[in-house]
Amino acid sequence: MDAIELLTTRQSDSNLSFPGPSAEQLEIIKKAALKVPDHGGLKPWRFIVAQDEARDKLGEIYYQAAVAEGQEERIVNRAKALPQRAPMVIIAVSPYQEHPKVPRIEQIESAACSVFAMQQAAFALRLSGVWRTGYFAQSPKVKSLLGLDERDEIVGYLYLGTPTVACTKPIRHTPSDFFESL
Repeated sequence: MDAIELLTTRQSDSNLSFPGPSAEQLEIIKKAALKVPDHGGLKPWRFIVAQDEARDKLGEIYYQAAVAEGQEERIVNRAKALPQRAPMVIIAVSPYQEHPKVPRIEQIESAACSVFAMQQAAFALRLSGVWRTGYFAQSPKVKSLLGLDERDEIVGYLYLGTPTVACTKPIRHTPSDFFESL
């Protein structure tokens, strides 16, 4: 797959199964994460990989957070199962660093670029993934249980695995609807 094909055909897939990324594929995915724009060379990213039994641990963290924070029953009941939706979950974190020229938003944007780069790399390797956020990315209790600082931002959870359905999604957007000349 060449770069143009990758950039114009990438899609998110939430129906993922085994196998997840091999050790060699994961190394490529990790390298892609570190090649993103990084104003000031701050390296404003940290990644936590959950696979195998660690997905159970992540589910328990979700569960404990949902109970402690009084979430609705539906969220509590499905918390433990969420990390089981893929063979691997990479938690992308932007640990904030005070800097006179690099505002918080730029640091978060760099970490977000790393998630996109990892998903692109997985797609190029004929794997697939979906980038998820939601309540568990915003939960102070999840951050605490993961050993993060309260100022750290969970940019997302990148679920990776093998797509279970060979289905190319239709093109949903037309460039002319989003681009204009000045």
